[in-house]
Amino acid sequence: MKDPVTISKKAAEEIVAIMDKKNISNEYGLRIGMKDGGGCGAGMKHMLGFDKKKQGDLEYQAQGITIYIEKKHLMYLIGLQVDFYEGEDARGFSFTNSEQ
Repeated sequence: MKDPVTISKKAAEEIVAIMDKKNISNEYGLRIGMKDGGGCGAGMKHMLGFDKKKQGDLEYQAQGITIYIEKKHLMYLIGLQVDFYEGEDARGFSFTNSEQ
């Protein structure tokens, strides 16, 4: 099976930098999921965070980072590319879906 979510080199570098800066141990991986956007018609939003593996999680490696995805979120995440944008106007993680 192809990895459901890919992580760009720039995003991976930023994730590792955050883990180092915040002293996040190797017991934790990157959890990628979905959360309710809140409000009328806001839909679902992508979520990134550091977490320990939970029972039933899909686990795999991307760019040397352990990724955890809850199986109930998998159908929303297949084909997702996580990237990191750094510009004069803003900086942060971005999400694009090559499957749509």
